[in-house]
Amino acid sequence: MSSAPRLTGRVVLPGDPGYDDAREVHNARFSRSPRAIVFCQDAQDVVNAIRWATARGAEIRARSGRHSYEGFSVVDDGLVIDVSDLRSVRVDRERGIAVVGAGADLITVYDALWQVGVTLPAGSCPTVGIAGLTLGGGFGLLSRALGLTCDSLLAVEMITAGGEVVRADAEENPELLWACQGGGGGNFGIVTSFTFKTHPISDVSIFRISWPWADLARVLEAWQTFAPHADERLTCILKLAAAASGEISCVGQLLGRGEELRRLIQPLFSSTRGAEPSSASIETMPYLNAVGRLGGLGGDPERWTVHPHQQQASYKNTSAYAYERFGAEAIATLAAGLSRAPNPSCLVQLDGYGGAVGRVAPDATAFPHRRALWSLQYQACWTAAAEEAECVAWVERLRRAMLPYVRGAYINYVDAEVEGWLTAYYGPNAARLAAVKARWDPREVLRFARSIPPAPPEAAEVPAGGAAQGGAPDERAAP
Repeated sequence: MSSAPRLTGRVVLPGDPGYDDAREVHNARFSRSPRAIVFCQDAQDVVNAIRWATARGAEIRARSGRHSYEGFSVVDDGLVIDVSDLRSVRVDRERGIAVVGAGADLITVYDALWQVGVTLPAGSCPTVGIAGLTLGGGFGLLSRALGLTCDSLLAVEMITAGGEVVRADAEENPELLWACQGGGGGNFGIVTSFTFKTHPISDVSIFRISWPWADLARVLEAWQTFAPHADERLTCILKLAAAASGEISCVGQLLGRGEELRRLIQPLFSSTRGAEPSSASIETMPYLNAVGRLGGLGGDPERWTVHPHQQQASYKNTSAYAYERFGAEAIATLAAGLSRAPNPSCLVQLDGYGGAVGRVAPDATAFPHRRALWSLQYQACWTAAAEEAECVAWVERLRRAMLPYVRGAYINYVDAEVEGWLTAYYGPNAARLAAVKARWDPREVLRFARSIPPAPPEAAEVPAGGAAQGGAPDERAAP
């Protein structure tokens, strides 16, 4: 008779030293008390954890980088399966691939790949986990040149909801690989490693331009004409800060030299004539230095100090996509919202799409928003608890006010308030994702407030590589 499943790896229980640190997530809005947290040291630890939780009827949360905007990677009285100790990065230079542990954060990945002259197109925040970023799509300042992070994904090793180790690649379980390219983390199993195609990298050029806040309308008009249609080697982001901050800014990165970047961004200067920049800078540097500069670590890797999970902050974020240029009403709505922001740190960030992102068909991966011109991220941060209600309400009011001008949302900027979230996050890919869920986790062992529900049996028969017919599956309330 087989023994009952047991937890292996580094197990942290309530009352243990380090429990409070172990249950902490990046967004300080959320504080939950799991029954146990297991820091897995290998794939077998994940297998054992899933089987242990299933035998006890305990809820499971998968966790890697702790950056879930809504704290979905922790749960009261359940089991957190944390893969953050799986941090290895192995590069095969001849084949041009890297095998990355699911717990590696971005700065670990960037540093290891830089040592052999390659990289991945991934995000800017140094402590975001590679797992959540990739599984939800993965946008960053190389995306218009090299695509989303998930576009470089070749294979995953995953522990299924049934506690089995499987591989998904172009030949073996290709539909599961498709779902892992933008279908969101924690839906189909727990990934323990990723295999990526790598890209050569050397020097890049970065820029930052600031304007007085009063010039917001003219700058936004110029930016939206320029950013989604610029040279594909150039990705740029517009940061519309609260009026109280006094300025707005644009930052970007080019796979090229500073002289060329200066020429390419001239439309941002000529189109905003009458709105004179308050500052402007262009620099060429090694790519790893640019990662640090744009990620808030500074430009000298020898001086970097990175807390494993970054210092906690309190914030509320949400998102949307622009598929058409903003007219005067949309721009005025943004300006009005930012003029009423509760503190100077409130922000609307626009990330320019197009280029390599848009060359992929919307159904070629699970990430559907390939034809968007840019994404928007509405964000409020605060330090005093008394500010929380006002800041959260401001984000929600602005999100709703902008609904006539945008559509959809980005699963990596998950927001528990978004209505019709399956369609917003996954568009026409929702039904196909539900069929994958039905194949790999029909009993919803992996379930949380924004997990994909399985398709009903009659709708779950989707041929590999094909899309289900009909509308998105029914949405259900958070557990």
